[in-house]
Amino acid sequence: MPPTPKKPSTPRKTAIPGARQTTLAFKKPVKKRVTKKKPHKGMAIHWKLTIAFVLLILLSPLYYAYVLRMFTSTIRWVKDWGEDPNYRTYSSFNIKIPKNYGIHGIDVSSYQGKIDWQQVKVMQEDSVRIKFAMIKATEGVMLVDPYFQRNWREAAKTGIVCSAYHFFRPQKSGEWQARFFLQTVQFEKGDLPPIVDIEQLNGVSARTMRKELTAFLLHVERKIGVKPIIYSGLSFYNDFLHGYFEEYPLWIAHYHQSKLNMKDRPWAFWQHSDKARISGINHVVDFNAFNGDSTAFEALKLK
Repeated sequence: MPPTPKKPSTPRKTAIPGARQTTLAFKKPVKKRVTKKKPHKGMAIHWKLTIAFVLLILLSPLYYAYVLRMFTSTIRWVKDWGEDPNYRTYSSFNIKIPKNYGIHGIDVSSYQGKIDWQQVKVMQEDSVRIKFAMIKATEGVMLVDPYFQRNWREAAKTGIVCSAYHFFRPQKSGEWQARFFLQTVQFEKGDLPPIVDIEQLNGVSARTMRKELTAFLLHVERKIGVKPIIYSGLSFYNDFLHGYFEEYPLWIAHYHQSKLNMKDRPWAFWQHSDKARISGINHVVDFNAFNGDSTAFEALKLK
């Protein structure tokens, strides 16, 4: 007979007297589940085009100009809440300015001191900037404004349209004042017409004032070939000039109002504030508006 195969012997465990017998349990190792990653699909072409279009808008200077304009308009609207829409505050100039006029300017004398006309020229808020300047030249028959020559020369260099004015003294000869004025100022093509500033009687009657003023106007008109502009305050005009000199252009001072009420008489310029702050000028300045469009303004210049 073939030999009977022996069963493999199992080693015996030696029992330790008095010790508890424990059976060791062996756990099978748990296999981790491996999740297969799905292949990444590329972004759809229409989304790529959409993103590119949005980025193009956001990076465009036109977009930022639009946003900035919208932002400043909103701020402006908030500031103007409750104000007269035709008489808006311009913070740069520190005054309210009537909105129905597109051509603005100032008038100056030695009172403003030394002026940086280049800074005056470039100053702007919204569409408001200095287009013209009325510069004091003379007074009476002897006084020349100490800053006239510098202002007359430097303002013109910047392209600001200029005129010169004479402060009229009614107790003096009108013709001699006109001669003195024209000896001091050399008007040129492209300037605004000469101006005579009449706002005081200086102890004489209204009739005498008008007589001497007539002499001044006629002499200047003969020499320059255009009718001078008459400047006066609204009250003085109503009291002493109303009904006279109606063929002459008029420049009226009437401060801090939204409208100049001159229904019975056309006017060319309105001095509506004496408190303006202008870059390049260290003192407050009179601010003016022209009553007309650019075509009318050009037509007023000396030819």
